[in-house]
Amino acid sequence: MSWRSAGSRLPSTSSRKVVALGGGHGLAASLQALRRVTDQLTAVVGVADDGGSSGRLRAEFGVLPPGDLRMALAALCGDDSWGRTWEKVVQHRFGGDGDLAGHSVGNLLITALWEQTGDPVTGLDWVAALLGANGRVLPCSTLPLTIVAEVLGHDPRHPDRVSEVRGQVEVATTPGDVLHIALDPPAPPACEEAIAAVLEADAIVLGPGSWYTSVMPHLVIPDLARAIADSSAQRILVLNLNPQKGETTGFAAHTYLDVLYNYLPDLRIDTVIVDRQHVEDMTALRRSCADLGAEPFLMDVSRSEPESAGMHDPQRLAVAFDTVLA
Repeated sequence: MSWRSAGSRLPSTSSRKVVALGGGHGLAASLQALRRVTDQLTAVVGVADDGGSSGRLRAEFGVLPPGDLRMALAALCGDDSWGRTWEKVVQHRFGGDGDLAGHSVGNLLITALWEQTGDPVTGLDWVAALLGANGRVLPCSTLPLTIVAEVLGHDPRHPDRVSEVRGQVEVATTPGDVLHIALDPPAPPACEEAIAAVLEADAIVLGPGSWYTSVMPHLVIPDLARAIADSSAQRILVLNLNPQKGETTGFAAHTYLDVLYNYLPDLRIDTVIVDRQHVEDMTALRRSCADLGAEPFLMDVSRSEPESAGMHDPQRLAVAFDTVLA
């Protein structure tokens, strides 16, 4: 077997073109699953992160925040020695209290390739080639974006006041209720390669992930939202397991679908993958699915280990994707 083999796959490996959209740990979980069931996988990743290492590199060099792009690339690394080694390397984060403290190797590598190539897509393609990634990683936009949210009760002293909250970190951790999100700059340009991938896809996957800061921003980019809506691809939505403290506190399974419908009532979804252990109201879930033209697909897709509670299991999710795609 080649040292740089593609890693383990389900027996029913598919050649269907699949595009997965999102960011952070949620998108990484989908990619780890999808690379087991398709040989033609593209990740379209959010570029609004403004915290930690990504925020520092974005501010210092004016580049796209590389953190979520790095996580997507790491998730596409193979299960062989080459893949496991590079996954650890790009995810390695420097400690200490010097200038490199908090930076990850992958963030620095991506930024370096961007400086060398002068193009975000070309730089990411070079990093993917180095890692032997089982798929392509693209930004949703070629401009760094800022999430702007209207939040009810962001200031606990004024629970009835609606405030404008700027930045992914602030929106993700708000104690208030997110009413609406927009992007700055408004109507940003979508990455052309991402649009092409969506229009050529056989299947499009949304979620899981931070709903207002990782999933919904893709649908606030007009050209990208239009491409998703106009695509003839099968559309699959993966629901979160638990509410995220802050932006989705108190959400039930159907609430995520209601938010999606309120933003894009004309968007049709074919299948909603739901963990059967995380449904509070099946009647409400079916009603919200129907609003989007979707069928709920219930399956055990969460990890069973107590220490990993609230996380999707890549192998179980791969079986769910394989079944739905078939």
